[in-house]
Amino acid sequence: MRIAVAMSGGVDSSVAAALLQAQGHDVVGITLQQWPRDDMEESARHGGCCSLSAVEDARRVASLIGIPYYCWNLEREFGERVIEPFHRAYLEGRTPNPCVSCNAFVRFDLMLSRVMELGFDRLATGHYARVVAGRSGPELHEGVDPAKDQSYMLYDLDRERLARIVFPLGGMTKTEVREHAREFALPVAAKAESQEICFIPRGETSRYLAEKLPMRAGAVVDTQGREVGSHRGTAMYTVGQRAGFGSLREAGPWYVMRIDAPANLLVVGRREDLATHEVALSDVSFIDPGTVEPVRCDVRLRYHARPVRAEYVAGSLRLEEPFYGAAPGQAAVMYEGTKVLGGGTIAA
Repeated sequence: MRIAVAMSGGVDSSVAAALLQAQGHDVVGITLQQWPRDDMEESARHGGCCSLSAVEDARRVASLIGIPYYCWNLEREFGERVIEPFHRAYLEGRTPNPCVSCNAFVRFDLMLSRVMELGFDRLATGHYARVVAGRSGPELHEGVDPAKDQSYMLYDLDRERLARIVFPLGGMTKTEVREHAREFALPVAAKAESQEICFIPRGETSRYLAEKLPMRAGAVVDTQGREVGSHRGTAMYTVGQRAGFGSLREAGPWYVMRIDAPANLLVVGRREDLATHEVALSDVSFIDPGTVEPVRCDVRLRYHARPVRAEYVAGSLRLEEPFYGAAPGQAAVMYEGTKVLGGGTIAA
């Protein structure tokens, strides 16, 4: 087959490209240039996903294994579909997951469409997930390495797109992937993983938000409405976060219960106050369009969180056991065993 491989410059996508090329496919490597070129923080991100050095690494790998390589500029689209919604969500009191948005609206939407228009048979990536042939069509399943599984980030895929996607690493562990990288003598075989948000310097989310978004100090109240302290700006916090305010009048620990961005107010409580048995969802989609409610499932309410048994019906998840800190803006992903059923965004 003629396969385009999304290459980020890391070991995973590099091994995916090398494996497909070794299997005899006609492989082309493509890196998406998504970061703002006028971003002065590029040097701080040097070496991370989507950085200039990532392009250099991807190009070196493509040259070594003998495949054509291209870099596509999707800076404007990435800004419109990922960065701007990321900013807007924080201003509205939610905690977004930009990697879910990137996969849904850039990599497996814009990139996949362009790849198909150019006559490729498949788009491949280095994600740790599996596409499995089911009785009614392709299914999305967890990767076999539980520590690396990325199916949570891909729940928005439908059958039409799954039929055009290849995940060569889904049946491997990270250790096996690095072994392949050494066998292929790839220059990125020992490269450290990039797990930060690609457009934010590592470990500096708070500083980034403080510089990019308007911040106003405001009141912190407990669940009875008593003012117990002050905050630096609601966008600096997420539901479920252990609050390190440093200015609360009563001893902690305190946890963020609710963010009222319009009122510039944070509500805090004790850990037991975080427990919820019901989660409202928005923008829900299922991989199988014939899914009938109610849906019995295991649901993950954070990336790599332990699954909780639940029932989904009419935009609401009813949990069989409490979950602590369901944050509006995060993804809720429903599973049946290793199979992803679908998911949505936590609304409340």
